[in-house]
Amino acid sequence: MLGLELVVALGAAVVVASLLAPRIRITQPLLLVILGLALTLVPEFRGVGLPPETVLLLFLPALLYWESLTTSLREIRRFIRGIILSGTLLVVLTAAAVAAVAHALGMDWGPAWIIGAALAPTDATAVAAIAHGLLPRRQMTVLHAESLINDGTALVVYGVAVGFATGSVEITPLMVTGEFLYSFVGGVAVGVAVAWASLSVRRRIENPLAGNAATLLTPFVAYLGGELVHASAVLAVVSCGLYISQAAPLTISAYTRQQTAAVWRIGSYLLNGALFVLVGLALPSAMGGILAGQSGHGQPLGTVLLVGAAVYGTILVTRLAVLVVSAYVIRAVDRRPHQRKLRTTNRARVMSTTAGVRGAVSLAVALAVPQDYPARDVIVFVTAFVVVASLALQGSVLPRVIRWSRIPEDTKVTEEILLAKRTATEEAFKALPDLARQINVDDEVLERIHAEYDEHLAAMTAGFDDEDHPAVVRTRQYARLRLALIGHKRATVVRLRDEKTIDDTVLRTIEGELDAEEVRLGRQQETE
Repeated sequence: MLGLELVVALGAAVVVASLLAPRIRITQPLLLVILGLALTLVPEFRGVGLPPETVLLLFLPALLYWESLTTSLREIRRFIRGIILSGTLLVVLTAAAVAAVAHALGMDWGPAWIIGAALAPTDATAVAAIAHGLLPRRQMTVLHAESLINDGTALVVYGVAVGFATGSVEITPLMVTGEFLYSFVGGVAVGVAVAWASLSVRRRIENPLAGNAATLLTPFVAYLGGELVHASAVLAVVSCGLYISQAAPLTISAYTRQQTAAVWRIGSYLLNGALFVLVGLALPSAMGGILAGQSGHGQPLGTVLLVGAAVYGTILVTRLAVLVVSAYVIRAVDRRPHQRKLRTTNRARVMSTTAGVRGAVSLAVALAVPQDYPARDVIVFVTAFVVVASLALQGSVLPRVIRWSRIPEDTKVTEEILLAKRTATEEAFKALPDLARQINVDDEVLERIHAEYDEHLAAMTAGFDDEDHPAVVRTRQYARLRLALIGHKRATVVRLRDEKTIDDTVLRTIEGELDAEEVRLGRQQETE
């Protein structure tokens, strides 16, 4: 029963943190770690955790797949050079700097490199949780894209570090270079192949439930494929998600897509939160191992805390230094007008450094270290120490740093939403007579649709910021009235169910239709 109790405890902690964090003004990931620590007060939960391999195989594919589905491929292409530098060179340099500092403070090279690999990647999901929508769109997009690539780089470094620490492989510059190249190229190739096969299957599935079941399997198939060919399973998942994000809009039905988005949102939210709780559960055991001298190296707790503090400072200094130096090198080498438009300020780089918090992936890598590895307690403790420090310290100052950075407001997305809506409506309006003839629609129906499109197009042409324009006023009044009518319909259907006039199945069917209409009208009002 302990497995079921753990599942319930993890889920309850995520729910409690989501409700409590805004009220006590503490970042949700940090509160989740605290709740995990609180759970260890229950004797049954002391020393409880998931098997190391489960952490990587269960959590990473799902989390990375959803991140890749919801990022912007256009923005990745636009800032590709900086993203690749941050996702590869910065990760390797950070891991090396962390390993050097940890080794200088008394750790062996093997566990020092494992800590470096675990703490090298940033976590865009944790950034989104602590930034509360304050981070400018460009920086948020770049961090999302960087986190997708740097996870793959970090896991390659982790694999090499584990091989070095256990003595199972001989480390040479040529071997490491070949490992990186094969992992990246092989991972991308596997991901694209799985995405193509997945879309081919999805086109033949009409049942939304079966389609979503196939969707849930997709990241795990991509991860498995990467593992089978000994390439980067992380990049296989990421490239698979990016490919599907481009092809899916015309392949998957709207109904299936609504289900898919809902499932992945709640799933990724629970998995991400559960990782932080698991770290809180693992901390007392790791600390106990250190205090008892069971780490295999005998470092006292004070030394381990010093290593954690030094490592935390190292990742901040390394990130800022690489961002500044690489920017000035690129500026000196590439003076094209296009490149000049992409330049940013040192204030923005300080903001990106502050936003580069460590989170779920670092925790997953640390927890994936085998239980019998001698220095596992130190690795888990130092990694958790740095993650908690970054969430607490960087999370508390990030809003102030964002304001200090003075990044101009970016209204590009809002403008593009209006452009896409207006263009789609205009072209649909032009095609309306031909479509009506093809479907053999009565003139009265055609006139009704024509009037609705004409009114909506007039409101968009006027611009929804013009509160006094008659078309805008009528459009918003229409949406509010429709929402009020939907609420009245829902109450009526519920009353019929309560009076036993209709069955619960009928209620759920009609409720689903009303919910879809309400969501559509609500989103329309948000974008207007």
